[in-house]
Amino acid sequence: MKVGVVGGGQLGRMLGLAGLPLGFQFRFLEPSNDAPSAHLGEIIRAAYDDSDGLERFARDLSCATYEFENIPAATAQWLDERLTLAPTARALAIAQDRVVEKATFRELGIPVQATASIASELDIPLALERVALPAVLKTRRLGYDGKGQRTLLADSGDSIACVRNAWNELGRVPCLLESFVTFSAEVSQIAVRGRTRSHSRAIAFYPLTQNEHRGGILWKSQTPAPCDPTGELAQSAQEYVTRLMESIDYIGVIAVEFFVTPSGLVANELAPRVHNSGHWTIDGAVTSQFENHLRAVAGLPLGSTDPRGASVMINLVGRVPIAARVFDVAHTHLHLYGKGSRAGRKLGHVTLTAPTALDLAEPVAAVEQLAAWQT
Repeated sequence: MKVGVVGGGQLGRMLGLAGLPLGFQFRFLEPSNDAPSAHLGEIIRAAYDDSDGLERFARDLSCATYEFENIPAATAQWLDERLTLAPTARALAIAQDRVVEKATFRELGIPVQATASIASELDIPLALERVALPAVLKTRRLGYDGKGQRTLLADSGDSIACVRNAWNELGRVPCLLESFVTFSAEVSQIAVRGRTRSHSRAIAFYPLTQNEHRGGILWKSQTPAPCDPTGELAQSAQEYVTRLMESIDYIGVIAVEFFVTPSGLVANELAPRVHNSGHWTIDGAVTSQFENHLRAVAGLPLGSTDPRGASVMINLVGRVPIAARVFDVAHTHLHLYGKGSRAGRKLGHVTLTAPTALDLAEPVAAVEQLAAWQT
């Protein structure tokens, strides 16, 4: 079976690494010359909206998927009309537009904070009638790892001027103003919905994962989530994600990020793909998110999402520690992406897996020192 992946970055690389042992072949559509996935399959080096490149990419594929959501909507629609694309162009469209994303959550009864859209300077006063400061202003499209957003502190006088200045800094593009959420933790629910040959649907959930960000970039993920000792948050998250997946007939792995608040979960955003906070599943689950995504896209039965114990994933951002020092720490698994060093760039990750979270306390502290966050 030949699988096409739009994007050849580290997520595409990990999809390839998961699929090759299963007999899958891969073709990647990737414009750059130094794609981390280059040695795992055929590379079509072309822009994501290049018609000739798309024709060469789609030729003789069994199915296709994508490793990130910032691809042209027209490209996804073109593929969706010609072959089996999962997740579909509809799922991608929801994730690409923060206004549509929040509206979808709201329509499905998934809790979200107050929001207001801003398309021009004239919209700012009305937006502030619905969303008071403190708030977060985000570009309606694009933006990831903390990019494309500004946090606006409590009103110290002229709130209209405050929002206007932030909007100018973001390029005067359509934006979404969101009420600032006071939260005690951030969690993500990763799930996979399959499509078997009998056309039945099956949903499987990975354990709720608690995440820590630095500078808008994911730094650490751990499971079981310390903030959810009773499992009540996981139950709510699974109910919300099931509602979302079934409403749009979603196929593949999805990640939905939530804030933990005194009144329960508040949805932040969704990612219609394999997700950084699920990297721990490579070493810490019976079936990784990458293998399960491929199984779902290809119409194969899903694998078990059961954890092998407690896991912690630490991103390597900006620099890579000496491998021997990482291996000297108990319970570690090192994953490098083959990317050149640059401040703020994800270069790899370390996963630690052991029977219990207590077993990981000292090793995690040691890896955090080795990782030495570089923004």
